[in-house]
Amino acid sequence: MTPSRSGWKNALELNAWVFFPSVGVILIFLFFGVFFPTRTGQAFDELQSFIVTTFGWFYIGSVAVFLFFVIFLFFSRYGSIRLGPDGSRPTYSYASWFAMLFSAGMGIGLVFFGVAEPMMHFESPPTGEGGTPAAAGNAMRYAFFHWGVHAWAIYIVVGLSLAFFAFRQGLPLAIRSAFHPLIGDRIHGPIGHTVDILAVVGTLFGVATSLGLGVMQVNAGLNHLVGIEIGTGVQVALIAAITLVATVSVVIGLDKGIRRLSNLNMVMAITLLLAVFLMGPTVLLLDAWMANTGAYLRSIAEMTFWIDVWGDGGWQGDWTLFYWGWWIAWSPFVGLFIARISRGRTVREFIGGTLLVPMAFTAFWLTVFGNTALDRELTDVGGVAGASTETMLFVLLQGLPFSAITSTLAVLVIVGFFVTSSDSGSFVIDMISSGGNPDPPRVQRVFWALMEGAVAAVLLLAGGLAALQTAAITTGLPFAVVLLLMCWSLLVALRRERKRTAKADALPVRKEPERMAEPAI
Repeated sequence: MTPSRSGWKNALELNAWVFFPSVGVILIFLFFGVFFPTRTGQAFDELQSFIVTTFGWFYIGSVAVFLFFVIFLFFSRYGSIRLGPDGSRPTYSYASWFAMLFSAGMGIGLVFFGVAEPMMHFESPPTGEGGTPAAAGNAMRYAFFHWGVHAWAIYIVVGLSLAFFAFRQGLPLAIRSAFHPLIGDRIHGPIGHTVDILAVVGTLFGVATSLGLGVMQVNAGLNHLVGIEIGTGVQVALIAAITLVATVSVVIGLDKGIRRLSNLNMVMAITLLLAVFLMGPTVLLLDAWMANTGAYLRSIAEMTFWIDVWGDGGWQGDWTLFYWGWWIAWSPFVGLFIARISRGRTVREFIGGTLLVPMAFTAFWLTVFGNTALDRELTDVGGVAGASTETMLFVLLQGLPFSAITSTLAVLVIVGFFVTSSDSGSFVIDMISSGGNPDPPRVQRVFWALMEGAVAAVLLLAGGLAALQTAAITTGLPFAVVLLLMCWSLLVALRRERKRTAKADALPVRKEPERMAEPAI
């Protein structure tokens, strides 16, 4: 509905059929999480076990389809189609574009798992003996797999679809618009409302998962630096404090808020990365970067389709299926956000930039932090493997020079990613719930930022990391079906667009009739 130009209504613009059902679902979750946290945690455990056992194959197959689909589009004849009118050009520079999409995409999680995941795979691999050099190599291969091109392919499916339909075909910048080739104007009815509700709920829980991981690590960092106690109560208080900071960025807006924070945070993250790279085993890290990349590329097909058929599925549920569900739950958020900042780029430019550039940075980040920690374990320096998941990063930094400075910088980076994730997430959720408005009212963004913080706090109360994993896997499942249909719809639309432009190019150019020369006088 369109807001009035007078009074309080001027501050609101929302689609009631999406906003209120979404808020209702979230409030029901908050009620049970606050008043029955133990039972809610048990329900999460049972739900995760059911989904992993019953739908693991569906997650594995769906993510494989997404990757093959975007690679096909990159090399296809559709790659030259521009996401906007033919004469449009990008709004943001490459540097700002990469910084914003990376900060929104996986900043907090990469800081959290950059040390922890390789170390946990090293200690408890899915197959073979742990604690060996072979286990170290496989640990990095699995980490690359979980944070590699599969994740960004999921984001591309949503981002490319929305950018094409919004900027090329003039539809609202909303998830429902991606289905216009399949159902036409019915996207404005109950089917479209349902799709957007799934997107709002999935996005909110996906963002809350990231915020929960981030605040656990902030708590660990403050404990390491100044001795603040590690506990759920402290983490809830930190969520409240950092969420308030995020609302300031929300009020400032996209260009002044998210863009500046993303750029600043990328500078801090790169500074931390280079510090560990230079103070750690630098030559070994360069060797490992090449070796990790090669091992990942050689085994990408095998890992893509691997399912723990003869095991209990526990490792795959805790890791691969958790990540696939998390990325799918995040895809409306990241997809809408990168669509919003990618107007004017071509399909090929969008896919190539989004798929390869963040992946290159991610590969180097995982190598620097993961292999530095693994090197300490394999050379008997040790210490990292025995730490808790959220403290592993700070234990690693403690073993390097200037640990107080780098640990402080790490806390600032995590807080920065927390703020940009909350800011970007509330911006995107507000866009969906307001019917695709590219500049939704800021008071609504503040509301959604507060809701993200509340859900993250309740997830921590209801089971910590296990609850965060279950939330990601559960909310990602129904949206995986939406993404598969979105691939089909986008392919139909691109074919129609290609035929339309080819027909226009084939039309003969009408020439003005030649005028006979005037006779000379």
